[in-house]
Amino acid sequence: MCTSFCLLLFFLCRLIRCIRCPLAYHTSDSCVAAGSVILTHHIMICSNHGSAKKNGLLTSPVNVGWCFLCARGGKLLCCDSCPASFHPECLEMEMPEGSWSCSDCRAGKKPHYKQIVWVKLGNYRWWPAEICNPRLVPSNIQSLRHDIGDFPVFFFGSHDYYWINQGRVFPYVENDKNFVTGQININKTFKKALEEAARRFQELKAQRESREALKQDRNSRKPPPYKFIKSNKPVGKVQVHVADLSEIQRCNCKPADEHPCSLESQCLNRMLQYECHPQVCPAGDSCENQCFSKRLYAETEVIKTEGCGWGLRTNQALKKGDFVAEYVGEVIDSEECQQRIKRAHENHVTNFYMLTLTKDRVIDAGPKGNSSRFINHSCSPNCETQKWTVNGDVRIGIFALCDIEAGTELTFNYNLHCVGNRRTSCHCGSDNCSGFLGVQPSVRMFEKARNAKMKQKKRKLRPEGKHTHEYFCFCCGKGGELVMCDRKDCPKAYHLLCLNLTKPPYGRWECPWHDCSVCSNPASSLCDFCPRSFCRDHEAGALTTSSLDDRLCCSSHNPLSPLGQCKRRHVSSSWHFEELTE
Repeated sequence: MCTSFCLLLFFLCRLIRCIRCPLAYHTSDSCVAAGSVILTHHIMICSNHGSAKKNGLLTSPVNVGWCFLCARGGKLLCCDSCPASFHPECLEMEMPEGSWSCSDCRAGKKPHYKQIVWVKLGNYRWWPAEICNPRLVPSNIQSLRHDIGDFPVFFFGSHDYYWINQGRVFPYVENDKNFVTGQININKTFKKALEEAARRFQELKAQRESREALKQDRNSRKPPPYKFIKSNKPVGKVQVHVADLSEIQRCNCKPADEHPCSLESQCLNRMLQYECHPQVCPAGDSCENQCFSKRLYAETEVIKTEGCGWGLRTNQALKKGDFVAEYVGEVIDSEECQQRIKRAHENHVTNFYMLTLTKDRVIDAGPKGNSSRFINHSCSPNCETQKWTVNGDVRIGIFALCDIEAGTELTFNYNLHCVGNRRTSCHCGSDNCSGFLGVQPSVRMFEKARNAKMKQKKRKLRPEGKHTHEYFCFCCGKGGELVMCDRKDCPKAYHLLCLNLTKPPYGRWECPWHDCSVCSNPASSLCDFCPRSFCRDHEAGALTTSSLDDRLCCSSHNPLSPLGQCKRRHVSSSWHFEELTE
């Protein structure tokens, strides 16, 4: 909260500090503690230094006669700095000896300007009022005698002003009007005060929500914060390789060539994805194969996309094969990579910026990187990643796959492996979208789906050849974010909720289809329509032959029963997804 202690780096923000203690606040009325004396735009005397203090505590707090937690009276523990009172049992503590302050006072929470409060003045009842900035009250009120820590309040109903301190006010909260109106002996002035206070409270609340919405809107126009770096930064034991000049490849280009080492040339280094070194290349300063070292990036802009978060757009036309940018980030080893992935899963982080650099090195552009980290995935990308050797070290560059017009969003295929048994839905919108990141897109997939619908051919349940996972949950038949079985040749996937799990399983995991539903021993007979299965001791009579391709099914999926009819319609909808996997 802004009213808490701001002890660090006050000079980096618009802060005003106390000249007698380390306390500092933002300069707005909603942050500065009421009762502070402003000396200049940058220094003040905070409200903790008033002469109405003894041993650091206010000498005249007026405590309420009810508990702030249960609103009942009785033996109360009273705060020595503000009107708060509590039953010790409500705070789950014993009655302390000596002075005691409530948790808000111990945390340094103070009243602030434009706050609605209840005020106790003289023999009057607790009355609703608004704390005013001394600069905005009438001059005759400003001239009244007051001390550091005192602040003016405007009483609703009577419209009077008076100076008061923290020991005689406590915050007004929503619906306080309804709590007080149930009491007796409410005169017209007090009733009017309650109505004005409730109306002003809602007005200030609306202003605060409007400011917060505006701030959130401004923040939504900017991408999440990260540290911008120009080159890869090794982390931990990872080292960046630097080659000796004698080890660097020398191409066959000549300085007299029209465009030496360019895309149109026959440069051997370019063909082998080696960047020429300026001290080794025969073309010298005319060499056009030094895009990484010279950072010859395309003109791009970070944009907000529809449905895919932040993205990167090119502001210049690109030709096929043009260098777009280098993918830059922290270079970590495989052990650190697994630790970061594990922490991300524990904190429910779903955005990853990791690209494999070499066998034991990974680039993580999450905490640190450049604008290339915003390039989104697409199953029909217009860019690709290439691994180049630059001065003896492997680096990743992004290159145009085709001619790209200015103003086009840049994309490349992430080619992700499902990390931590999780699969993420793809929203690229391409005609050949595979539906999930890391699943190879194929145009034939959709041709087969259309042909199958027209000819109504029966297809095999499991695809032959390469092992792939299904795109739907084996329990409910719906898609989404799925966890997949790690057992060899098992294509089943599940929603976490369908498995009664809150977190994805870590490490190797086998689905419940392979365990007996009765005793959890290894199953020998499996239902082809749900995860129910049975071991040799419980398989007798548990499964019957379905009329659908003579497949085994449990009693819940008997196609002759009404329940089985319903299950049959559910499974037939799942077949459509099975056909897409072939």
